[in-house]
Amino acid sequence: MTTNTSPIGPKYGRIVLKLSGEVLAGPGGCGIDPDQAETIATKIKSVYDLGVQVGMVIGAGNLWRGARGVAQGMEQATADHMGMIATVMNGLALQDALERLGVPTRVQTALQMNQVAEPYIRLRAIRHMEKGRVVIIAGGTGNPYFTTDTAAALRAMEINADVIIKGTQVDGVYTDDPKRNPDATRFDRLTYSQAIEYRVRVMDLTAITLCMDNKMPLIVLNIWDDRSLYDAVLGHQVGTIIDAE
Repeated sequence: MTTNTSPIGPKYGRIVLKLSGEVLAGPGGCGIDPDQAETIATKIKSVYDLGVQVGMVIGAGNLWRGARGVAQGMEQATADHMGMIATVMNGLALQDALERLGVPTRVQTALQMNQVAEPYIRLRAIRHMEKGRVVIIAGGTGNPYFTTDTAAALRAMEINADVIIKGTQVDGVYTDDPKRNPDATRFDRLTYSQAIEYRVRVMDLTAITLCMDNKMPLIVLNIWDDRSLYDAVLGHQVGTIIDAE
């Protein structure tokens, strides 16, 4: 594990970082841009260098959206399996970017793809993190009809994470879409029940309910802010915290 160089020290020793596939997209919002992957990898390295154990779950919206296939008449299970495979592509791109920064990384997947990634095994994932490796857990839950948000919540419980951090393009949860409504106000903190009542869109309800049932705190922040991820791991007020209080 990397030596902690921060005079304060991180509040969270083990995190699950949930990112959408769009964080890797190029200017057109599609595909994988190596420069974007490097930018995200640099942010992850900043918290890794604090000694934080990092697990990651990434979506695939930059490559494929199952909902679009279903809307065109595709079978839901087929569309969802295509999305799971796409998350592995994103995971490999992030692994490459992290390794080039000197961060040892393993990709595990809920789908059997042994030539490119390890199978997801809970205790192996924990052991990798204990040895100072970032673990990217791809392939969703391995089952159709479940989102990568739900996968992030499930994996966080399984690997005994201290918090889930959802990196988005907005700096928290608002009363309305801040891009369309300039009068929308941001919540500093919400309870799980409030998040469900307000039908918070940054995380699906199944994931929030799973967090509530297992008392797993969730932080929603803007991943593109220079220090948001770093400051959140240190315990500073960043974005919106969703928990039981």
